[in-house]
Amino acid sequence: MGPILLVAAGGALGAVSRYLISTAMLKRFGQDFPFGTLLVNVLGCLLLGALMAWALERPDLAQRTRLFVGMGFLGSLTTFSTFGYETVYLFEHGDPLAAFGNAALNLGVGFAAVVAGQLAVRGLAS
Repeated sequence: MGPILLVAAGGALGAVSRYLISTAMLKRFGQDFPFGTLLVNVLGCLLLGALMAWALERPDLAQRTRLFVGMGFLGSLTTFSTFGYETVYLFEHGDPLAAFGNAALNLGVGFAAVVAGQLAVRGLAS
């Protein structure tokens, strides 16, 4: 399978996963706060951190795996553009506290998830 098809196939799975996760979170928590976007961003950061730590520890990791999982699946799963829109929407619709909270949670927990993914893989490798 060529690189473009690998990215496309991973992207299709990531988009469907994002839809399913976001829909489940919306049903569970309602639409007052974008918990679905927060969850997919944090999950994507965790998995990308783990993938890249794994890739650095194992140079033999196939480029195909990185294209399918990293660029395709995780690139489609995470929703930074949606995060930006939802944050501005909250602010423009009179809820600056929720807007700043959304930004802080996505960035802070997302960065922490990247580190957690890296540490988990490095711990398993030792």
